Amino acid sequence: MSTPYPFTAIVGQDDLRLGLLLNAVSPAVGGVLVRGEKGTAKSTAVRALAALMPEVSVVPGCRFSCDPGSPDPACPDGPHAEAAGVSRAARTVELPVGASEDRLVGALDIERALSEGVKAFEPGLLADAHRGILYVDEVNLLHDHLVDLLLDAAAMGASYVEREGVSVRHAARFLLVGTMNPEEGELRPQLLDRFGLTVEVAASRDTDERVEVVRRRLAYDDDPEGFAARWAAEESALRERIAAARALLPRVVLGDGVLRQIAATCAAFEVDGMRADIVMARTATALAAWAGREEVTADDVRQAALLALPHRRRRNPFDAPGLDEDKLDRTLDEAGDQGQDDDNDDDPGPGPDGDGGGGGGVPPQADGEDRTPPRADGGSDDAPSGAPEGGPAAPGRSTGAEQRPVASAEPFRTKTLSVPGLGEGAAGRRSRARTEHGRTTGARRPQGALTKLHLAATVQAAAPHQRARGRSGRGLVVRRDDLRQATREGREGNLVLFVVDASGSMAARQRMSAVKGAVLSLLLDAYQRRDKVGLVTFRGREAEVALPPTSSVDAAASRLESLPTGGRTPLAAGLLKAHDVLRVERLRDPSRRPLLVVVTDGRATGGPEPVALAGRAGRLHRSEGTASVVVDCESGYVRLGLAGELARELGGAAVTLDELRADSIAGLVKDVTAAGRAA
Repeated sequence: MSTPYPFTAIVGQDDLRLGLLLNAVSPAVGGVLVRGEKGTAKSTAVRALAALMPEVSVVPGCRFSCDPGSPDPACPDGPHAEAAGVSRAARTVELPVGASEDRLVGALDIERALSEGVKAFEPGLLADAHRGILYVDEVNLLHDHLVDLLLDAAAMGASYVEREGVSVRHAARFLLVGTMNPEEGELRPQLLDRFGLTVEVAASRDTDERVEVVRRRLAYDDDPEGFAARWAAEESALRERIAAARALLPRVVLGDGVLRQIAATCAAFEVDGMRADIVMARTATALAAWAGREEVTADDVRQAALLALPHRRRRNPFDAPGLDEDKLDRTLDEAGDQGQDDDNDDDPGPGPDGDGGGGGGVPPQADGEDRTPPRADGGSDDAPSGAPEGGPAAPGRSTGAEQRPVASAEPFRTKTLSVPGLGEGAAGRRSRARTEHGRTTGARRPQGALTKLHLAATVQAAAPHQRARGRSGRGLVVRRDDLRQATREGREGNLVLFVVDASGSMAARQRMSAVKGAVLSLLLDAYQRRDKVGLVTFRGREAEVALPPTSSVDAAASRLESLPTGGRTPLAAGLLKAHDVLRVERLRDPSRRPLLVVVTDGRATGGPEPVALAGRAGRLHRSEGTASVVVDCESGYVRLGLAGELARELGGAAVTLDELRADSIAGLVKDVTAAGRAA
C-alpha cells in the first residue's frame, strides 16, 4: 500500500482542511462536499484524512463492522456473542463513479447460490464504509441510480437490499465526502443537501505559495516514505488534537442566544427545511471543541454559516453558491441584540411567529436585497440597447448593428422532448433506452461478459439438463450456456445541441428576452434529465460554437446570458456548424443519441439563395437520422411560417414558445419525430 501524502503538508486550502477536520471531530456534522477546479489537492486532502481518524473497535469476524459495545441486532452476521472487540484503523472506502448497484449495496452470492443451493449475501461498499469514510471523487458524475441508493442510506443510516430472493438490512453510517469540478456539471439538489458542509477551493495566486506546493510535491514523489517521516511529528500532534476535541465535544454548551442566532441566520437566508439549522448547530459545537472551548460563540456561528449554508441557498443549478457576508454579520448582530433584550427585559419581543418574521426580528426580505433579476446590460427595459432615442425598433425588424446582451425572461417548466426509438446511451432521464438499471423486460444469452444475471431464466435453462449432468445433492449444475443476461429498459441522457438564432431579426428586446428564457428553461430541463448540452449560435456572416458539448449546463446558461444580437441570419451556417459538432460527438460517444433544438423564426438572409441552402442543410441532418425540434420564435400578427418549413426539412417537429410550456393547452410535444421517419 502506497504511503499517503501527509495532511499537515498540504499548503494553504484552509477551508478545505477545516471542513475535513470538523467532520473528524464530529462525524454528526454530516460530511463535506469539496468544490473546485482540477489540480487543487481535493482528493489528496481527503485521502490524507484517513490517517488522522481515530481507530474503531469492531466485533471480530463481522463483515459489517459492528461495535462490540452495541452490536447491531439486525446484523446479517449476528447475533454477536459478548466478546472483546479488536481495534483497526477507520476505513476510507472509495466509490467509483462507474460502480454497479451490486457493488455499492451488495447482492446475492451467485456462486454459492448455484453451487451450494444456499442464499448468501455478499456485502457491498456501504457495508465496508460503516463507521468510516465513504469518498466519492467526481460525485457530480455519479449515476442517478447510485445517487438514489446513497440518499436512502444517508437518510436512514442503514442499507436495505431486496433483490433476487435476498432480504437484508444492515447499518450504514458513514462520513460522506465528495469532490467535484463544477465545470463538469452540478449535483442533484437532494444529494447536495445531504452534505453537511461545502468548501470552495482554488489554486493560490501567490507565487511563493505555489513554489512551496511544487517543492513539497516533488519531494514526496521522489521519496514518499522519507517525506512522510519528516511530517510524522506534525501528523501525531494533529491526531492528538482531534482526539482531545472529540473528548471535549460532549461538554460544549450551545446557549439559547447562539441557537437564536443560528435560527435567525437560516431564516434570513431562506434555506429550505430544518437540516441547515441542525448542521449549523453541530458545526458550531465542533468549532468550539476544536478551539478547546466549552462554549459556542458568535464567531463559531459565523464560521458555521459560511460552511453549512452556501450550497443550501441555490434555487436552481445556475445560481452561484455563496453568502453575502455583510448580510450575515447584520443578521448575527441583530439576533444577538434580540437575545440580550430577551435576557434583560420582561417583554420577550417578537418571536419566530411574531411580527418580526423569520427569527431574531429579521424578515426574510427585510435586508434591502433586490429580488428582481438585473439586466445584463445594466439599462432600462423600456427600449432596446442601441436603439435610436425615438423609441425601440419595431418587432421583427432586422437591425444590422450589434446590440448588447439582454437578460432572459423567467424560466418555466417545459414539455418533455425525447428522442424516439430505443437507445443504449448513458443512464439519464430523457429517452427510452436499454440500460443496466431499470425495469427487467426479458432475458437473452450474454454477448461478452455477463453483467446482470437473470436468475429465473438461468435456472429455467439449466433445469431440463440436471439428470443428464448427473446432479446429486442440493446444488444446481450450471454451465456457461445456461447463463442468461437480464435485459432492462430505463431512460438515457442525450446530447441536446441548441442552435440559437442571434441575428437582427431576433433582436427586439422583448422577443430576445423571451427566447433566452425558453432556452434557459430547456437547459434546466437538460440538467434535471442528466443530458450533455452544447450551444451553437449564428448571426452576421457566420456561426460559432459558443459552448462545445459538456455536462455543465450552467456554463451554457452563462454563455447564453452574454449572447449579443444583430446582423444577418446565416441559418444554413448554423445548421452546418451543428452538423460538424454532431459528427465529432458521434465519434467520441457513439451510444449517446443527439437531439437538435433549433431556436429561430426561420428567416434566412445573406449570400445567394439563403433559404434553399438552409433547406439543404436541414435535409443533411434528416438523412443522418438526427432527431430535431424547431422552436418557432416568430411573433406578430403576420406570420410567414418559415420555422415550420424548416422543421419539415429537418424531419422534426415545430413548437411555438407558448406550446413549449408544460402548462400550455396549445399542443402537446412528447416525442420529436426522427429524421427520416416521414421519408
